[in-house]
Parts: sequence; structure tokens; C-alpha cells
Amino acid sequence: WARHETLARAIWAAAGVWATAGALRLNIADAAHRSHAVTSLHLPAPKATQLRRWVEGRAGVTLGIGLGFETGEDPDATGSFRIGHMGHVNAHMVLGVLGTIEAGLKALDIPHGQDALSAAARVLSSG
Repeated sequence: WARHETLARAIWAAAGVWATAGALRLNIADAAHRSHAVTSLHLPAPKATQLRRWVEGRAGVTLGIGLGFETGEDPDATGSFRIGHMGHVNAHMVLGVLGTIEAGLKALDIPHGQDALSAAARVLSSG
């Protein structure tokens, strides 16, 4: 359980840095209400879809779609994506997905704060 909490906090730290440029944000603002199993992020549509497709096509990383499609909503219209971080997941996997997402943000010219990987690494190093 502690590992899952630490991995979640590392992802939240990276997302918090990315969010400083305004385009990306965590869907749950209050960390006390966030899941240690999955993190949901929001980008204005269609940027989330473009990012999901870029990371899958370029690096083989599959980001979860935004929720809401069960009720008939188009998953590509939500502007959300999810990062799973529970189960057989470890620090190097989390750093890999964060690095891939950051590469996609850069490639797609999506505004984002810098040094997100450093923020995640700080969380991982403090355990």
C-alpha cells in the first residue's frame, strides 16, 4: 500500500508541475480525495486524445480514456485521460510513463511546466 501511495504522489507531483502552464490539470484538486490506484488528468479536447494517440503510437504506452463513455459520452470528447499506478507497477515504470507523456506534451506543443520528472524523482527518493 505504501508503494502505491508513493507512486501516486510522484505522478501527482509531475502533474502539478505540468499544470503550472495552465493547459493540463488534475481532475481531483484535493489530494486527500485522490485514488492511489489511478490518476485522472484533464486537457482541453482534443488535446487529450492527441496526447493519448501520440504516446501509444510513438512509445507503445496506453493511457486510459476519460470516464463518461458508459453513459453515451464520446470518450474523445471528455478531454481526460488516466494513468494507472496500482498492481505490478514500480518506480521505473512510473518515470517511464511520465517521461513519455512529457515528450508527447513537447511534441504536440501543449503548454506545460518544466521539471516534472525531477518533481516525481524527489517524491520517489524520499519514499
